[in-house]
Amino acid sequence: MMFINTMIFGTLMAISSYSWMSMWLGLEINLLSIIPLLSKVNDIYPSEAALKYFLTQSLASLMFLFSIILSSNLKDYFILSSNSFLMLILNSALLTKMGAAPFHFWFPEIIEGLKWINCFIILTWQKIAPMILLMYNLSLTTFLSCIIIISSMIGSLLNLNQISLRKILVYSSINHMSWMIAAMLYSPSVWMIYFIIYTIISLNIILMFNNLNIYSMKQLLFCLNSNKMNKLLFMMNFMSLGGLPPFLGFLPKWLTVNNLIYNNFYTLSLILIITTLISLFVYLRIMFSTLMFNSAEIIFMKTKMNISVIIFNFISIFSLIFYPYILTLF
Repeated sequence: MMFINTMIFGTLMAISSYSWMSMWLGLEINLLSIIPLLSKVNDIYPSEAALKYFLTQSLASLMFLFSIILSSNLKDYFILSSNSFLMLILNSALLTKMGAAPFHFWFPEIIEGLKWINCFIILTWQKIAPMILLMYNLSLTTFLSCIIIISSMIGSLLNLNQISLRKILVYSSINHMSWMIAAMLYSPSVWMIYFIIYTIISLNIILMFNNLNIYSMKQLLFCLNSNKMNKLLFMMNFMSLGGLPPFLGFLPKWLTVNNLIYNNFYTLSLILIITTLISLFVYLRIMFSTLMFNSAEIIFMKTKMNISVIIFNFISIFSLIFYPYILTLF
């Protein structure tokens, strides 16, 4: 409980600070708090993942601190926003912390060694502070547009040949990060809506996987044949994650594309839509394998659904009725 509280405190400190050093300190408190949460005494894989996570985040923090110290040594505290080289280092450090491509080298390897609850923390909460700090420094639009294109392509294309459910969610997260960066370019409110909806959908999927205790596609096919409710909720959540209308995941993508087209980013919108279709093809292939394969339903194995899984799923499904109220904000 202490480490969870300090992890939350570090994130809130980073996003609410007025100085760069306080932001860096908040990121460090957040990092040092999550390492004990990731590692386990009796299991070598979470401990290895925690060590890798510490090393990569320390490298990103070093780059972040280097750009801050260099700007202060130049006797001009405002040079960080005017010097494109220092801003490039700072943004690269933040993109490494959140795991956006091409700085995603650590992301799949670390997630592969973690349990589902820790995966959820890395995929959602740990992205809040770097993304909001990146939102404070949106001067390099061309650089961020290249990051958006690379993240969307890598997140969709590398998802085609995966059989691990954790890696599927990782590359899906990289794809969604490209959408979030595109959303924050001109509208922080659209980014907030996107991040909240992505968190809800990811929570639904991860709670379902954690309840069934499955980590690979083969286990998924076996478990979904034991419960029709599992199969239905699984398909609806993955279609929502892919942004297929009329599910909830379509709303933030619609708002983001609307924002990009309004600001004349036509090519970027086209690339994001095409790569999302590739990701949707991956999700549909997973769903078709559960529907089309001739496999007998397992009668003797009945898995009970956790009540929290059902509640979060129905919140995600029935929140579609709030479409008109959200659209009135824009």
